[in-house]
Amino acid sequence: MENLSFGIIALGANLPSGAGDPVQALRDALLILHEGNGISVASASRIWRTPAFPPGSGPDYANAAAVIRTGLTAPDLLDRLHGIEARFGRDRSTGRWSARALDLDLIALDDLILPDPDMLRRWVGLPLDRQRVETPDRLILPHPRLQDRGFVLAPLAEIAPGWRHPLTGKTVSRMLAELGPDALSGMVPLPLGQGLSKP
Repeated sequence: MENLSFGIIALGANLPSGAGDPVQALRDALLILHEGNGISVASASRIWRTPAFPPGSGPDYANAAAVIRTGLTAPDLLDRLHGIEARFGRDRSTGRWSARALDLDLIALDDLILPDPDMLRRWVGLPLDRQRVETPDRLILPHPRLQDRGFVLAPLAEIAPGWRHPLTGKTVSRMLAELGPDALSGMVPLPLGQGLSKP
């Protein structure tokens, strides 16, 4: 039997696409992820409505998380995610933290630390003002902003609360608790079938 890796994907969108509104884009992206080519979706969170970051930078996001099984290497999996984003009209030239039709972030793959612990620590510790302008020139795993993002941790806590960060040993539940309540301000899980429009 093929050896499959455990992966974590964060999904986000706040612009309409050919799929429709951002919520539908996330639903369609999950189906595409699961349709083969070396990836299967083991579980997916609810979709959450999340204020854009930085505040005031665009419409609310739809966010979710998925646990996958894959036989792909990390670089091949990242290429696959970028290919799916392109199908939804993702424009990667608009800069970091810009509005987007679909964002698929590779958060983790098994307990891989890429490229090495020292590089990961450097990017984890990067000050916010430098995060806005600096982008790694290689794949960093786990995602260096994982522990800072309620919009990743809250959905992920629904499906993998006990997953441990391979560098810090902290579980998803602990990382979420350490963010404090303000990190989830404005975040709301959406009832099944509901779009982003506020009640």
